[in-house]
Amino acid sequence: MNDPINLENKIIDVLKNIYDPEIPVNIYDLGLIYKIEARKCGKVRIVMTLTTPNCPVAEYLPAEVKKAVSMVEGVTSVELNLTFDPPWSKDMLSEEAMLVLGFL
Repeated sequence: MNDPINLENKIIDVLKNIYDPEIPVNIYDLGLIYKIEARKCGKVRIVMTLTTPNCPVAEYLPAEVKKAVSMVEGVTSVELNLTFDPPWSKDMLSEEAMLVLGFL
């Protein structure tokens, strides 16, 4: 059995290594990950968004996220839901991302 909190932390570490190719910030600090739910059995549900519905990475970024999370030790399955509600805005950036992008 997995500790869901530990599993979520491992997933966050993996997500911080995936970057939007147009913005020099990882997708987690960019605020594209809305929710991570991990269960003891290793099932994971992720709700994410893109910077815009017409984002050029829309075809491959969600698949890249699903593949990377699937490789995390303890993950048995990944359900990835893409949403645009609420729409992404720069208010979702982490403080670290705001520093990198020059907003602070």
